[in-house]
Amino acid sequence: MADIRSLHDAVADLIHDGDTLAMEGFTHLIPYAAAHEVVRQGITDLTLARMTPDVIYDQLIGAGLVKKLIFSWGGNPGVGSLHRFRDAVENGWPRPLELDEHSHAGMANRYVAGASRLPFAVLRGYRGSDLATRTDTVSSVTCPFTGEELAAVAALNPDVTVIHAQQADHDGNVQLWGLTGVQKEAALAADRVLVTVEEIVDELTPRPGGVVLPTWVIDAVAVVPGGAHPSYATGYTVRDNAFYQAWDPIARDRGTFAQWLDTHVRTDTVRTEGAGVR
Repeated sequence: MADIRSLHDAVADLIHDGDTLAMEGFTHLIPYAAAHEVVRQGITDLTLARMTPDVIYDQLIGAGLVKKLIFSWGGNPGVGSLHRFRDAVENGWPRPLELDEHSHAGMANRYVAGASRLPFAVLRGYRGSDLATRTDTVSSVTCPFTGEELAAVAALNPDVTVIHAQQADHDGNVQLWGLTGVQKEAALAADRVLVTVEEIVDELTPRPGGVVLPTWVIDAVAVVPGGAHPSYATGYTVRDNAFYQAWDPIARDRGTFAQWLDTHVRTDTVRTEGAGVR
């Protein structure tokens, strides 16, 4: 059952040094506030999992908290490279970064297998690429019915999944809607789940295409209005395109990045929690 807690306390209790941490959200509902709290608390030696490790993971990698990345496509959407990610891979700064790279379909199926508590998932994929030769989490199986050879991907079960959503009720049930990705699967695959939300409401009103996560799959809910910025939350906030453009020159230079991190994350305070409860 989910407890409604402060973001500081939820992160401190649920995310530990050495964890495999998934912070999911596709363009929309990306849990930046929670990632920044991880930076402030200095939680390190993390293995990060994400289908699209964009700016949120560039920040965590640049902060020196990440030892391994499990991912499919990585980049600054609409802008270009992730320079802190690239610096870690090419130069080992601020620390070497181990990679486990997959296709989008492979990552999604890994979460599905994890959520289903199966050891692996089967798909038609990875043909024509060398990804399978560079990871021990892709193999092949022969279908016992048709004899077809298929790709098999190992289940992904994060220690912790963190997502952002629009609403939770007072019992800790959560609803998200709009452009969703693999948040549901990543949450169901994890041992522990933290959800930051825009607000607490008395009752969750069904939304077209909405996803409801029941309280019994969630460990903690933290009220953090604007917690997805610079991404967005449909019905609440809009995408800060200017930030994504500004990130490119910030992240290119190690010193500029370090100054940004100290000024905007390490010394920042979390938005007033409790605003957005009704």
